[in-house]
Amino acid sequence: MANAGFWALAVALCAVVLAILIAAARRGGARGNRGAADVAIYKDQLAEIERDLARGIITTEEAARLRGEVGHRLLDADRADSALGPMTRSDVAPGGMPWAALGLTGIVVLAGSVFVYDRLGAPGYPDLPLQARLASLDAAIAARPTQAEELSRLGVAADPGLAALQTSLAAVTDVDALRAAFTERFAAGEVSAAVLTADRLLAVLGDKATAADHANRALALVAEAQGYVSPEAEVELRAALTLDLTNEVARYLVGEMFLQGGRFDQAFRFWRPLAEDGNPDAPWIASIRERIGMVADLAGVRYDLTGTPGPGTGDMAAAAEMSPEDRQAMIEGMVAQLSERLATDGGSVEEWEQLIRSLAVLERLDEAQAIYNEAMTKFEGRPAELSFLRMAAVESGLSP
Repeated sequence: MANAGFWALAVALCAVVLAILIAAARRGGARGNRGAADVAIYKDQLAEIERDLARGIITTEEAARLRGEVGHRLLDADRADSALGPMTRSDVAPGGMPWAALGLTGIVVLAGSVFVYDRLGAPGYPDLPLQARLASLDAAIAARPTQAEELSRLGVAADPGLAALQTSLAAVTDVDALRAAFTERFAAGEVSAAVLTADRLLAVLGDKATAADHANRALALVAEAQGYVSPEAEVELRAALTLDLTNEVARYLVGEMFLQGGRFDQAFRFWRPLAEDGNPDAPWIASIRERIGMVADLAGVRYDLTGTPGPGTGDMAAAAEMSPEDRQAMIEGMVAQLSERLATDGGSVEEWEQLIRSLAVLERLDEAQAIYNEAMTKFEGRPAELSFLRMAAVESGLSP
């Protein structure tokens, strides 16, 4: 085991605590096992009462009263002495427990404590105060891979047509045309081309770029990296929030960045306003509301988001009483109803995302892929919704 000094100290402390407990038991037992001695004393008192009565020191009424009182105490002492049972006193510790059992209990407690800590604890691990942990996480976030490094890790090959696109974009100065081209390329899934278009747009606008322009470039970078929020995306998110602190896309992606870096407290801080007061039609709100409880738990915050859509109390109680087969059938029935409603009446992007994830959980990946492809067609021309669907596809193991 690592750190022999630590283990020696831990075993010594366990032994000291065990010795203290045994000593307490011995003291308690010494008080509790005085029954035999008390019986002898009370018998002597009864004899003394008879002698005093014979000598005329006490009256008959006083003798009767004293006999009753001493007799009552004698019965209590006799019961206490009989509580040891048939064991001999040499076999029993002062606390009333057999010596063998007492020793075995001590060994089990000592060995069990060492075993449990070895499995569940962190032997040899140094103290790590909260501020030191947070500083370590912040340093890891600051040193995370760049966009290019992450794309290389993911095996994303460079599109040979991007060089030509970049050359052609250099001649475009029409802001409206660039914004329209960004939307079109992002909606078509040409995220690398959308990144280049956003680069040109920000270069043309300069200081006149809006929060949405910066947030859109960050969104394209995140989509290109399959959900990873790179340092380059963070730069755009900071610029967006500097211009508009309420920009929901930027707040959502900053929360994702902190979530990926283990700063759950910061992720909760950015997501809570969106979960409670964000635009309910925005595609990221459902994802935030679904996960913010988990994020709050990880951040050590007691939080209960009210008004979250989902099954009612009756539904949950009924599901808890079902057999696994019936519960599976109920889930599949709910998925079928949602699929039918979306096919006939349509629905929000959150409902499409819920259907995709549900089918993936049921391991019906072919159907989930078909629903994803259909949803991409339904929300064509809406970059935020398409990015939300792509993230759901990636997290569900589909082909985006």
